[in-house]
Amino acid sequence: MGNTINYFKINIFRVLLSALLLCFFQIQTVNAQHIKNSHETENTKHSESWENEVEEAEYNAGKEIIEHIIDSHEWHILTYKHTHVSIPLPVILYDNGIFVAFWSSKFLHGHDSYKGYKLMSDGDYKGKIVIINEAGEINPKLPFDISITKNVFALFISFALICWIFISVARTYIKRKGKAPKGLQSFVEPIILFIRDDIAKTAIGKKKYEKYLPYLLTIFFFIFINNLLGLVPFFPGGANITGNIGVTGVLAIFTFIITAVSGNRNYWKHIVNTPDVPWWLKIPIPLMPIVEIMGLITKPFVLMVRLFANITAGHIIVLGFISLIFIFGNLNPGLGYGISVLSVAFAIFMGFLELLVALIQAYVFTLLSALYIGMATEEHH
Repeated sequence: MGNTINYFKINIFRVLLSALLLCFFQIQTVNAQHIKNSHETENTKHSESWENEVEEAEYNAGKEIIEHIIDSHEWHILTYKHTHVSIPLPVILYDNGIFVAFWSSKFLHGHDSYKGYKLMSDGDYKGKIVIINEAGEINPKLPFDISITKNVFALFISFALICWIFISVARTYIKRKGKAPKGLQSFVEPIILFIRDDIAKTAIGKKKYEKYLPYLLTIFFFIFINNLLGLVPFFPGGANITGNIGVTGVLAIFTFIITAVSGNRNYWKHIVNTPDVPWWLKIPIPLMPIVEIMGLITKPFVLMVRLFANITAGHIIVLGFISLIFIFGNLNPGLGYGISVLSVAFAIFMGFLELLVALIQAYVFTLLSALYIGMATEEHH
């Protein structure tokens, strides 16, 4: 129990720290804008040179962090001076019964339109592809966007990686049948045995665990590998897949569907007509059934938010420490160099901590899924 309390304290601290960092960055951005406005009113003789200086000084850390953790229509690699190096991704739109496909590079990083479509970089439609007419007006009806975005492309990469790992391990088992594990097999086998013996058998039971073991292994390795890829700062890593609430939501829905479909008569009886509960909590107002049904919805919701919040908070904290270098560097180059030592040190520390979190979050999601399935399939004693 003590370890569980400490675990939740650490998670709450990480989320609060990320929120405080974002608030600090927004304040720094507002201060930079305020400095710009005051100097422009005091001195107009050197307006052009001053605007160039302020343009460099205006580093919006909050914006930079959000752009790194959200999805996009291109895979940004680096920016050298004013040159953006990125991998263009396919844009696929369904508009008025017609499929339209082209590369995201046609948008010129959101600065240009192509074939009447534009990727908005600000405003109410930020991050979305809209239809614009010749006058530059936006059509409120958006095209159906099924583009291969950064997260989707990263999913393809992780899918190929997972398939390669387990197909190669399976072939090794066939070739070395009865022999001691070797190479990648020796790394994967203990994890599989741990999930089988300490999660599936314990939570679901020895009689029924084999039916659900493939799903538990899939979600564990999917979450774990994508968590690790998200920590790699260069291509093909860096995509925030498990920090995308859409991805974690789908995983939680899978667990919910499997739990609901696998639920036996005893499970649904405890929800609809909970035994050993006073009748006045069920009649005339079905209070307990309402509470139990809310619990059915809350369980997958907690699974979704826990994974999303922990992974996203970790990325925000690491990016926040790096952003401090540019914030203080804009105030004074010496401060920037000085804070860089601490920022890099803390970023490295958080990187090692994120390696542990990547494993813990995969374990927790798998364990809770197994517990939910086990409660749904448990026989009446």
